[in-house]
Amino acid sequence: MRYDDFRRSDNIDDRRDDSGGGGGGFGIPGGGGGLGIGTVLVLGLVGWALGIDPRVLISGAEIFTGGQQAPTYQTDRRSAPSKSGPPTDEMGSMISGVLGEIDDRWSEIFRESGQTYKGPQIVLFRNATNGGRCGQAQSAMGPFYCPPDKKIYLDTSFFRQVETKFRGCSGNACKFTTAYIIAHEAGHHVQNLLGIIPRVTQAQERAGSKAEANNLQVRVELQADCLSGVWVNREEKKRPGFLEQGDIDAALQTAAAIGDDTLQRQAQGRVVPDSFTHGSAAQRKRWFMVGYQQGTIQACNTFGTDRL
Repeated sequence: MRYDDFRRSDNIDDRRDDSGGGGGGFGIPGGGGGLGIGTVLVLGLVGWALGIDPRVLISGAEIFTGGQQAPTYQTDRRSAPSKSGPPTDEMGSMISGVLGEIDDRWSEIFRESGQTYKGPQIVLFRNATNGGRCGQAQSAMGPFYCPPDKKIYLDTSFFRQVETKFRGCSGNACKFTTAYIIAHEAGHHVQNLLGIIPRVTQAQERAGSKAEANNLQVRVELQADCLSGVWVNREEKKRPGFLEQGDIDAALQTAAAIGDDTLQRQAQGRVVPDSFTHGSAAQRKRWFMVGYQQGTIQACNTFGTDRL
């Protein structure tokens, strides 16, 4: 991926020099009446897989097992200093550039339908930081989007894990994988602006079974995959040549590595489709390609089809 001419966004809160403290807490559910530790560990694996606020994911699995019904957001009590503006290191500069281009393309898409787009802020951190109304942000959660604060939380060490631990990409193509991951999180921001995330959360609370609640979460995640493909489509039209050979293959490789079936097979040796929260490897690849090939929000209606 060529990103030298990307517009750098200054909507970055760089906390990577913090010690990793911060206020607020994030409680992993479990114990009596809730999810068992084995399920929590599986969800922990899934959590790194480009999800939104992890409590939304976990609550979708817990609704019918006696656990919490929905995420409870906290007041931002962050006290540690941070740096605002485009970072100057290589990783930070690339993330800033990707965010700038994502904001520009989605602003264009929203204008086409008479709407106004205001992009999310990205919070960069190491180990842990205060996640505002989404509680404590921790490296183990992977990247996530916090709907009430409209912020994306990223521990940049995660991108190295994608390559070395999860084998989701290799070599230079990992740059595009980083862009795909950020674009997925920005897809959740688009869903939030369009009112999709609040409606799904309410529907999960009314769902008649755990499997039904999980199915709704899968549709949210697959739609975010599709929306990330929409950004790539629009960016390629705006900047021909920004994609390099192997970039799309890298995105598909990452999508396959983070499919629920792949993660479950690795974690517990078997696949339980009713417990999926992000979609299978094939589904994630398919919906990214739908967005990439068609380039419209309308093409990403994962809620209007029986074929995921």
